[in-house]
Order: sequence, then structure tokens, then C-alpha cells
Amino acid sequence: MEQAPGIMQFLLIIAVAPLVSGLITKIKNTVRMRRGAPVLQPYNNFFKLLGKNDEVVSEHASWLFQITPYAVISSSAAALLLVPLFGGAAAAGGMGDIVAVMFILALGRFFMALAGMDAAGAFGGMGSSREMFISSLAEPAALVSFFVLALNAGSTSFAAITGNGAFSASSLTAGFSLFIVAIAETSRIPVDNQETHLELTMVHEAMALEYSGRALALIEYASHIRQMVWFSLIAAVIFPLTRTAGCGAALAAAAAAAFAVKVFALAVIMAFTEVSMAKMRLFRVADLLMFAFVAALASAVLAAGGY
Repeated sequence: MEQAPGIMQFLLIIAVAPLVSGLITKIKNTVRMRRGAPVLQPYNNFFKLLGKNDEVVSEHASWLFQITPYAVISSSAAALLLVPLFGGAAAAGGMGDIVAVMFILALGRFFMALAGMDAAGAFGGMGSSREMFISSLAEPAALVSFFVLALNAGSTSFAAITGNGAFSASSLTAGFSLFIVAIAETSRIPVDNQETHLELTMVHEAMALEYSGRALALIEYASHIRQMVWFSLIAAVIFPLTRTAGCGAALAAAAAAAFAVKVFALAVIMAFTEVSMAKMRLFRVADLLMFAFVAALASAVLAAGGY
């Protein structure tokens, strides 16, 4: 029963994950002076796809193609269990660890890349190769940033990183690097464009192009959860809050409100980033992620200097 509040937080974040994606789209349309789709459109898409029974599967697809949607959504949910949520605590308690979260997220990406090639489609293989290229550049920046935060806290545990309420120049720089990595990991502009199926620009959508119906519904919901994983990580490490002793409805409500404000701020920043930038060419993405890596190294220098 001690884990009951954490499990409730986890289920709540799972439920509102598509809402954050809808909010980002709504902000983008508002800035562009367009009416656009309603905020709840991701839920409508999910239930519409979930109700379809006429899935079309390539004759070349194997069992790997069939299990990938479940592996992807399971890995995203498992990573969310380990990251800090309300009040800086993870749903799984003190089990949250930087290395474990990175491994679990990479596991989902691994299955998705294999499934992209498994259907023997030209676009799937292209998307898988692009996804692996981008990930190979994003992961070093993420790892260095996380280890800087671990160096500040003296532990790789998220409970230690978010529990002391410390705010420093190195954590801010590492958070900036993580935000760029989050753009790549969540398939956002300028790295990827979720709103297009143009063959020259597709990355994640190319891997999911062979999916339809319920399988596509699971993959899209997994992307919403994955986005919440990164938003929760950034919100927890850039603006850590000092934990208050005790419990109660008022304390839980305050922690939930603070978490919601931080996620809303990140959604606004993400929306304005997408509106103000254009989709980069693939090889320009390497420059962006190298910049994130340099920022992560700068945060390491600041951390070594005690800043």
C-alpha cells in the first residue's frame, strides 16, 4: 500500500499523456492563427484506431512485427515508472536510475527499428536507419548530461538527484542539453516532423508506416507516454523541488500543481520551438545534436568546478 500514491500518479500521467500532445498542437495552431484540431484530438485518434479490426499486415512481416507495438508501449510505460513525477518521487519508489531509464527507452527504439525493416518496405528501412543515426548522436549528449546531474547529487538515482532541491548552473546547462535531446527523442521539429508523411523527411513515421488499426493506436500512444517521460525528467532535474516531510491531500495537490505547471511550461516552449524553426536536413541534425553534446560537456566542466 506504500506504493499506492505512486501508482495513482503513474496512471494519471498515462491518462493525460495524449492531452499534452494535443495541447502542443493547439498552441502551435493558435500562434499560426489557425483553428486546428481540438486539444482532445489525440484521444479521438486513439479510440478510432482502436476500434478498427481491418488491420493490413505485410505478407513479409514476422512475429517481430506483431509484438513490437506491445514491446514499445510496455517499454515506454516501464520508463515512466522509474522517472520522478509529483514531488520528485518515482512511481516505483527509489528504484529509479538513470542507466535503467536509458536502457529501457533504447529497448523500445530497438524493437521499433527492427519492425521498420521487418515488413520489407522501402520506407521502413529508411526510417530505421535514420532513427539509429539520430539516436547514436543523441544518446552521448543525454548520458553526459545525466552523469553531470548524478555527479552533483552523488548518485545515479533519480531520488537523490531530485530530492535535495539543489539548483545550479551545471544542472541548468545539462537540462538545456536534455531539452535538445528530447526534441530528437520525441520526433519533434527541427529533427523530425510528426505532421508529414513526405518520404524525404520522415523518420519515426516511416518506421510506423506499415502499421494500422490497433497496432498503430498502441504505437502512437507509446509516443505520447515517451514524451511525458522526457518532460518529467527535464522538469525534475532543472527545477527540483525540496521534498516536504509528511503527507496529505493539500501537499499532494501542491506537488501535482507544481508538476503540471512545469510540464505546461515545457509544452509551451516545445510548441514555440516548432513554430519558430523549420525541419532540418538529416545531416544538419548531426550539428544540432553535436551542439547538445558540447552543452553537456560544458555542464560537466561547470559541475567539476562546483557550479
